[in-house]
Amino acid sequence: MKDNFSRQAETYAKYRPGYPRELFDFILSHITARNEAWDCATGNGQSARELARYFKKVMATDISQNQIDRAAQAENIIYSIQPAEATSFPENSFDLITVSQALHWLQFEKFYQEVRRVGRQASWIAVWMYGLLHISPAIDKLIEEYHYSTLATYWDYERKYVDENYSTIPFPFEEISCPLFSIRLEWTLAELEGYLLSWSALQKFISANDFNPVEELMQKTGSLWSGKTMPINFPVHMRMGKIHK
Repeated sequence: MKDNFSRQAETYAKYRPGYPRELFDFILSHITARNEAWDCATGNGQSARELARYFKKVMATDISQNQIDRAAQAENIIYSIQPAEATSFPENSFDLITVSQALHWLQFEKFYQEVRRVGRQASWIAVWMYGLLHISPAIDKLIEEYHYSTLATYWDYERKYVDENYSTIPFPFEEISCPLFSIRLEWTLAELEGYLLSWSALQKFISANDFNPVEELMQKTGSLWSGKTMPINFPVHMRMGKIHK
């Protein structure tokens, strides 16, 4: 798994959005046993924190110490630095395995082998992602141009899976149909800027060009910003399936 977020871990923890309660309600409606869950590639623990409200124990792993150092804490969350494809967990450990906004970074086949090993028979895996946010047609156009043009050559290959809403990622489980979810927020212009600063491609752009293109983008966006805050919408696409040995 690539580590594209350690450098901006503090910004990531502060500005990356959490996930809607409706998403977790949908997952939990299919889960009968709620003993242990594994939140893989947990980042700063956004999903682990939610899962901890429902499971006796949540094991949360990531390869970034900087991310883990800034993770949300709870008595029943146990964080560890481990690769997704080879963990130290015993076989048949988990009732639920989740990956939020990170499956595209994993080695699919090896990770799925690990999922089958540590997941209990007929347990579940749920993975989800959000793509570009929506604010207004004019601002959306600016952000799309920034994403697809300015940063075009700085995105890792794996980003394409996000642009394709995870529809092209192999998912060898007994899959069920999932609704489209939404992250709905009210952001200030500064919060939007903070989020854009967390993008992995931006860090590569700055390293290569020695300047930050977000500054110009925010000047253009500021002229279109109305009020102190504006509504933000991230569409969230999820895939969920039952694990069979």
